[in-house]
Amino acid sequence: MERRQFLGRAVAGGLALGGAAALPQPAAAQGQSSNLPPGTTPSAYSVPRAPGSALLTPDYHTYADNLVIERNQPGKPHRGKVLAAFQAHSDDITLFCSGTVAKLIDEGYTGYLIRVSNDEKAGRTVGSGVVQNEIDNQEAAKALGCKPFSFYYRNHRMDDCAIIEIRQRLIFLLRLLQVDTVFVMDPYDHYDENPDHLVVGKAVETACWMATPGGGREYPEQLKAGLKPGRVREKYYHSRAPEGHNLVNRVVDISSYIDVKVRANVANKGKGPAGDSGARLRQELARQGKRLPLLGNDDDTANFQYTKHFLMEDFRTLGRRFGVEYAETFRYIGPEPDYLPSIRKYVDDHAVGM
Repeated sequence: MERRQFLGRAVAGGLALGGAAALPQPAAAQGQSSNLPPGTTPSAYSVPRAPGSALLTPDYHTYADNLVIERNQPGKPHRGKVLAAFQAHSDDITLFCSGTVAKLIDEGYTGYLIRVSNDEKAGRTVGSGVVQNEIDNQEAAKALGCKPFSFYYRNHRMDDCAIIEIRQRLIFLLRLLQVDTVFVMDPYDHYDENPDHLVVGKAVETACWMATPGGGREYPEQLKAGLKPGRVREKYYHSRAPEGHNLVNRVVDISSYIDVKVRANVANKGKGPAGDSGARLRQELARQGKRLPLLGNDDDTANFQYTKHFLMEDFRTLGRRFGVEYAETFRYIGPEPDYLPSIRKYVDDHAVGM
């Protein structure tokens, strides 16, 4: 699938559910951060709809029974935490999860935007693509409030790179930055044709595991040089090909951050879905003696409004299903359970004298 065809493809994507949509519905899931809209029943086979809303475009996601709706949290509950948003290309994070990244940063996270390729295949020439997309990555990071990194591996050739080298560099960053939460393409999205997405997803997944305290024997020279073991406890996996995605178990309300998401996408002029499309449309209409009020009176406004009104439609449609204005979806992997408190309690309750 071409990435420019992703946004606005909800109608065709709805066919991905196939016959599963007619299967019996499992019990409704409980929302963790907040309850679902009354009357909705998210499940692996059905999509909830806000009461009284019109029939919406068919969805292309499947939902887990333990679906959570993550909403805004007041104050700075994540102060002191660090997130790393890993992307193979300069528009992966901006397209699919920049609203959630912006939300968590606003709630206290320090954010890093880490691009693994050089994006050489996304420009009029190889050289211009590399330069333009490096600039775009920096501008998108600025829009999101992140600090940018780039690794510069060959675009669309990362499956020819030594995965162990990529993983080692990622382990170094996870330990150096003391990352708590990562965003990355789902490494198990088997219907994603782009090899870079799967390479980066798998490298990040394994690096998170190997960087932890239990992986202290991995690259011990890093620890002797002063780095601390990694501490990644949360992963937000997103997908470019939702029909091949594992069950979505987290929907994030990004309504308050949609303008940040739009600005990050407008910054991706080299390969993003918008670029200067709004400005070009405005100029084309002007040559015809026409104007579209939506596009305002200058190119910056035109690009912003074009992106928000036309290219955010998938996220707007998804949001309406859950009673919010805009939403993003993830396969979320949270902290592993801590058994020590229950062990200590059992010992305290049952220990007897010798």
